[in-house]
Amino acid sequence: MKQKPIRVLQIIGFVCGGGVEAVIMNYYRNIDRNKIQFDFVIDGYEKTALDNEILSLGGKVYKVEPYTKNPLKNIYQIYRVIKDNNYQIVHSNMNTLSVFSLFAAWLAGAKVRILHNHSTAVKSEKLRSAMKYILRPFAPVFANRYMACSKLAGEWMYGKKNMQSGEVKVLNNAIDVDAFAYNENLRKKLRQDLNIDEDTLVIGHVGRFMYQKNHDFLIDIFNEIHKQKSNSLLLLIGDGPLRQSIEEKVKNYNLQDSVNFLGLRKDVKDLYNAMDVFVLPSWYEGLPVVSVEAQANGLPCFVSDKVSKECYLSSSMHFISLDKNADIWSKEILNSKLTRNKSAKQELIANNFEIKNEAKKLIGLYTIN
Repeated sequence: MKQKPIRVLQIIGFVCGGGVEAVIMNYYRNIDRNKIQFDFVIDGYEKTALDNEILSLGGKVYKVEPYTKNPLKNIYQIYRVIKDNNYQIVHSNMNTLSVFSLFAAWLAGAKVRILHNHSTAVKSEKLRSAMKYILRPFAPVFANRYMACSKLAGEWMYGKKNMQSGEVKVLNNAIDVDAFAYNENLRKKLRQDLNIDEDTLVIGHVGRFMYQKNHDFLIDIFNEIHKQKSNSLLLLIGDGPLRQSIEEKVKNYNLQDSVNFLGLRKDVKDLYNAMDVFVLPSWYEGLPVVSVEAQANGLPCFVSDKVSKECYLSSSMHFISLDKNADIWSKEILNSKLTRNKSAKQELIANNFEIKNEAKKLIGLYTIN
């Protein structure tokens, strides 16, 4: 008789087209689902972009009250999902907020309770960071296994000693490298569809419109690039609470015809082909999956010095200090060799960022002792 797969409950919070859900879904698509099946707890009752795919892969979706509206109800509903369905492995991807979901898992008697940290914090994002720093000491209390997306994210959550002890496992934000490989024919088609001339320099960015991603400074950088190279275009992929203010800033710079807001897209992996440069001036990151995707496509990548150095996976990656002004950023970008990296695939595989290999390792982390 065929053995049933072990069912792992993934706690991911809100679905907003962000990097955390992209990472978990990448693993779900590539893990051996005869051995491991993922089910998901998602905040909010409305249908999300992930629901149909999760169901098609054999998973289940549980909708709960958002913690932002009613944290006690959120905890209780997660508890009921775990208890009523006898989940023995709970994998919480809520960073410091995992203290609540893992408390529910502990109450429900789940044997394996995984805290997976995907981020860090900066003091300039006062309210959000204050909550992170307050919750950080409590986040691991109800966990008995510990993960992080990078050494930096692990040290921020668990401390250097715990990272050095080997108790915390780093799970790389791996991707399907072949799916993100550069495709010349796709580039031509997408540029034609988006009405972009072949000689236009396309600056690309993928990220939710929120403080962390620093779109405000990105527009300043592009404004300086556009002054020096008028046939340039900025592609912004994503959505979020700060989108309207960024659109206003673009109007103030009179760049409406040179900045394309594409919103949430299902074809992000294809859109990298239409770009010439990828820019990520974030205030903080764990290890952004978009930086892995852009490198897999061979794009020259320019990211802030606040992004973990662990995202240096290929010779395409360049770090620039956020202490430098937009003019300096623009000159560093335009004065660099803006050609595709043909050895990107081999470099990412060598750095253990190929999802098919990494998914096999994840299976070993789901054992019940």
